[in-house]
Amino acid sequence: MTAAQIEFYWDSASPYTYLAATQIEALAARYGASVVWKPFLLGKAFEATGNRAPATIPAKGKYLFQDLRLWAQHYGVPFRFPSVFPVASLGSLRVACTLADADIGRWALAVMQAYWTEDRDIGQPDVLKAVAATLGWDGEALLAQAQTPAAKDRLKANTAEAVERGVFGAPTFFVGKTMFWGNDRFELMEEVLSGRLAA
Repeated sequence: MTAAQIEFYWDSASPYTYLAATQIEALAARYGASVVWKPFLLGKAFEATGNRAPATIPAKGKYLFQDLRLWAQHYGVPFRFPSVFPVASLGSLRVACTLADADIGRWALAVMQAYWTEDRDIGQPDVLKAVAATLGWDGEALLAQAQTPAAKDRLKANTAEAVERGVFGAPTFFVGKTMFWGNDRFELMEEVLSGRLAA
């Protein structure tokens, strides 16, 4: 499969989404694919599908810390479990919805790195402004735009679309109509992108 498109439904509050975000562009480049970053509200997807965050289930929550640490080592990326968890990711997602498609990935990675490697509370407007400044953007203007009906409606539409397509967690990817859920599904995605597996 050539010139494929990978749709990436992401929420900055998800640790596995951060891990996936550090790898997805390089994976796509290996197959001449492009990544379409789609911010959505993971909590709303949980509500719609009856799913729950792993951290809310004691046995899974205990395992989560070890698993995330090992994945970060595997990828060779920094990771630090934040002191504020869960975090209010709504503001960061609405900011993403004000951006041109080509800039959303840069924002997503920057805001997740701030939260998942620097322990900065991305639920705070001042933190989001500071992250925007690292990208050379006007954080004050972006946060103002994030409060507009257009930004709110785009996020709602992305979330509704995700649920309609069967998304129940994050990260979730689509190659065509084939869904891949989780940071650990990259091997299968690559098999489909290469044509070795028929989706």
